[in-house]
Amino acid sequence: MYKRKSTYVLFTLTLLIILSWTTIAKLPNRLTCQQSNVVRATGERHYTHPEKIVVQPWRGEHHVYAIFMIPGGYVNDKLYTVTIKGVGSFCGELAFGGTTVAEGVYAKPEHYLMKALFLTRSAVWLIAQGKEDELKQPRNWRLGYAKIEK
Repeated sequence: MYKRKSTYVLFTLTLLIILSWTTIAKLPNRLTCQQSNVVRATGERHYTHPEKIVVQPWRGEHHVYAIFMIPGGYVNDKLYTVTIKGVGSFCGELAFGGTTVAEGVYAKPEHYLMKALFLTRSAVWLIAQGKEDELKQPRNWRLGYAKIEK
């Protein structure tokens, strides 16, 4: 009796793992960014990398993010990109308007901060692919901005 129950439990767990893995394996095609979809600020382009990156998807939604610092007098693209070698580029929108303090990061004088939330399912997929270290690298995150035209 006990063997029969354990066999069913093992079979069910194996089936769930296989179904979950095939679902996760299809994610990059759905989540990657198309450069034609990126809305950009007008004018001369500048780019910045984040001051802080947090990658803790096991804590739930909104625990994979980056904090960017933008100079005052400039407008950001409202969209950031994360480029992981061998996988592609992921796009995301900035979470909230400019502030001077965010998640323990303080803006320099005449600068403001923007928080970029990364999709938790994308982070889990990248970690499963062994790309967590690349996700934590500031050089892989990028936000464009341009001077405000008057």
